[in-house]
Amino acid sequence: QVQLVESGGGLVQAGGSLRLSCAASGRTFSNYAMGWFRQAPGKEREFVAGMSWRGGNTYYADSVKGRFTISRDNAKNTVYLQMNSLKPEDTAVYYCARAKARRWDPVEAPGVWGQGTLVTVSS
Repeated sequence: QVQLVESGGGLVQAGGSLRLSCAASGRTFSNYAMGWFRQAPGKEREFVAGMSWRGGNTYYADSVKGRFTISRDNAKNTVYLQMNSLKPEDTAVYYCARAKARRWDPVEAPGVWGQGTLVTVSS
């Protein structure tokens, strides 16, 4: 059973930065695309960023383009989300997710989810 564990969330002022990490158990991490989602209070979960299995293709929500960067280290079974120029509207629980294939598919729901880490951006 694959497990995803996020870390790195916290409280930051607007304009600040945070880096989220997601560590995956198991030996199949490098065979799957990985992504990040978020869910703000009272809102539905939304896509943030996705990356293919070798990192050659990345995808971002329009709301975070130019501010957030997804990356992965397959040797460490870890995917990251670098978040810069944070805004209060970025406040949410951020979830790491593993896709069902090597390429990130914006339509297909991920197969494995982490438990989430809270990011709070104060104004």
